[in-house]
Amino acid sequence: MKRCSNCCLPETQDSIRFDENGVCTVCNQIKVKKEKIDWDQRKEWLLKLCERFRGKHGYDCIVPFSGGKDSTYTLWYLVTQLKLKPLVISFDHGFYRPQHLENRERTLKKLHCDFVSFKASWKIVRELMLESLRRKGDFCWHCHCGVYAGSMRMAVEKKIPLIFWGQPDAEYGSYGYSYEEIQEVNERQFNRFVNLGITAEDMVGMLPEWVELRDLEMFRYPKLEEIQKLGIVSVHLGSFIPWDPRKMGGVIRDELGWKWNTVEGIPEEYGWEKVECMFTGIRDYLKYIKRGFGRTTHLVSIDIREGRKNREEAMELIDEFDGKRPASLDLFLELTGINENEFMEIAMSHEVVPYKHDPTKKLPAEPLGDQHLWRNLLGIDRQSA
Repeated sequence: MKRCSNCCLPETQDSIRFDENGVCTVCNQIKVKKEKIDWDQRKEWLLKLCERFRGKHGYDCIVPFSGGKDSTYTLWYLVTQLKLKPLVISFDHGFYRPQHLENRERTLKKLHCDFVSFKASWKIVRELMLESLRRKGDFCWHCHCGVYAGSMRMAVEKKIPLIFWGQPDAEYGSYGYSYEEIQEVNERQFNRFVNLGITAEDMVGMLPEWVELRDLEMFRYPKLEEIQKLGIVSVHLGSFIPWDPRKMGGVIRDELGWKWNTVEGIPEEYGWEKVECMFTGIRDYLKYIKRGFGRTTHLVSIDIREGRKNREEAMELIDEFDGKRPASLDLFLELTGINENEFMEIAMSHEVVPYKHDPTKKLPAEPLGDQHLWRNLLGIDRQSA
């Protein structure tokens, strides 16, 4: 596969393009971030935006909160640096790890924030996971839509017209958004890539007849007239201040006692990345089967762009960590009721050319240290699962 001549992203990355020098769109966006953006001016814009909404409603803003490093840093920055009063809201996708729950509780107490969590029925979520996996090779449709559509619905319901997300899409991806714009988090973006091209109205027609559209209410984007009536402004904090995930992981560890953790398929030095979800390793394994690269490729590429790694040492880590079969796959298969052959058949049906997966080259990974606690958190045992 062709890879970026600067970082390590391959041509199977979604929406990636290479310039005449073989440099990818993400690297070129980071160059814009470092060389063209006037961050002092962006900070002034941020302060003016906050003053426009400060004290006008029950809360100054909403922070959609997974409890990962991006949303935790966002919350810390808004409360401690900008002195805002946010309402913290969280879509519970159902697979939070024990340490995430401790991190979340500690963060909310230290920052003195009100918190609302919402969660869908497991019976519905299981159907959504399976259908999304079959259709797109991605079982996280319920999480993508619950976070984005659900958060927007909460803003409408609570009548809080300012929403702050974490990093803009130009930081990690290549979906056509630029650092030269203040990216709005809106229905255009939602339908462009967040919902995988499947609306709730589409999805209900794909599910068993007993599932009704009202069962998918929290996954439906609010009506445009509701959003316009309230005058919602929905933006990324990372459009106004420079974003660096490794540094932010350090800030929340030092300031909030936010604990790093191990994650399947990535080196321990990246203990700030996606530590909240039990099935991050499954998601990354699926990506590897479809596209020939996993999360380590993404993380070492960030470090190359920030000058912290060279390409040779980055490729060594990719070869060592990407693509191993996660031990959590056994629990995932048990929960969803499919076997490994079915899983592999579905995943490989979504391969992105020119990558061709070889299932015989399967290396097992060790279970994570807290995996023995997951069954109890999920409320299952071996007899009833």
